[in-house]
Amino acid sequence: MTQFLVTKFIKDSENINDLKVREKYGALSSFVGIACNIILFIFKLIVGTLSNSISITSDAFNNLADCATSIITLFGYKLASKPADKEHPFGHGRMEYILSLILAIIILLVGYELIKSSIMELINPSKISFSYVSMFVLIFSILMKIWMSTFNKKLGNKLNNSAMLATSKDSLNDVIATSATLVSLIVSGFSDLMIDGIMGVVVSIFVLKSGFEIIKDTVDDLLGQGLDKETVEIIKKHINDEPMVIGYHDLMVHNYGPGKHFGSAHIEVRSDEDLLIAHDAIDLIEKKIQEETGILMSFHIDPINMDDKETKYYYDKVKSIVRAIDKDTHLHDFRIVTGDTHTNLIFDLVVPFDIKLKDDEIIEIINNGLKDEPIKIFISPTIENKYV
Repeated sequence: MTQFLVTKFIKDSENINDLKVREKYGALSSFVGIACNIILFIFKLIVGTLSNSISITSDAFNNLADCATSIITLFGYKLASKPADKEHPFGHGRMEYILSLILAIIILLVGYELIKSSIMELINPSKISFSYVSMFVLIFSILMKIWMSTFNKKLGNKLNNSAMLATSKDSLNDVIATSATLVSLIVSGFSDLMIDGIMGVVVSIFVLKSGFEIIKDTVDDLLGQGLDKETVEIIKKHINDEPMVIGYHDLMVHNYGPGKHFGSAHIEVRSDEDLLIAHDAIDLIEKKIQEETGILMSFHIDPINMDDKETKYYYDKVKSIVRAIDKDTHLHDFRIVTGDTHTNLIFDLVVPFDIKLKDDEIIEIINNGLKDEPIKIFISPTIENKYV
């Protein structure tokens, strides 16, 4: 069914980095959400009112909130697909993340109202009128929400779209909530147990949990997460496959929304290489990475003097010291300034995030490793963390 809808309503559906295509995916997801949730809201409101069930009525308004978020999301995809402009040169892709936050806040508000009503039902319980029509409506709702969750998960994974994945997660929570409501209806209909308020609280907790989880995931995206390992390996492979490249450092990628990634790195080549040939080789690497990952890379060439014996000696010496601290450390931009009484070693040192030592402790270890050199050594390191 998902593939049928995609093929029917989205032309060029595989070109998922195109903003117009992403907008159409978003519109499809939103229209499906609006249609399904309006149907469920109407049916549940009717049976909830007739059966005098707070949990069914609460579940109905939960669906109405889902409908509202689909409408908000529909307009949001329009904004996210806007091309870059003077004020926003990197585009409007992060609107998808902002939409997810709005969606989460609405879910939390609905959850708060549901739990408040459910507590009142616990204090003043009322008898539920059981009917097979009500039971059928709830079973139908569960099946529809399972399909909606699967539908949005498939689209969200395909597009790496946090808003769609958030909608999928919300639909799964709706399945659990409606299942609890169904249990309440059956138990209350065939016994004297008044569990409608309890099940209403259960529904509310799942709704609130969903909202908090969506906020956490979206905040992670807004703060900036590291690239997935697979993409990092693709970038590294293209760099390392070029024979002219002897190393690289300061690889970083910035995310301005799905399909909007910009990256940079310093590429090390021999200082005696032809600059025009090196530049052409680096341009080709950038194009290959963009074609395979969609990331627009910008590389800076660092010329490395491979023939100076003194530089190589101190580079190897410092490298052995820092590798003894942690095998994941990495030296780059290493150079020396010699004098009559001392030698300065200037370099950048990349350390992993989980290293236990402070910067001054690392510097002290390096100084201790160089104290027996025949000439006084001063070091000037810039210590930084990996970006990917």
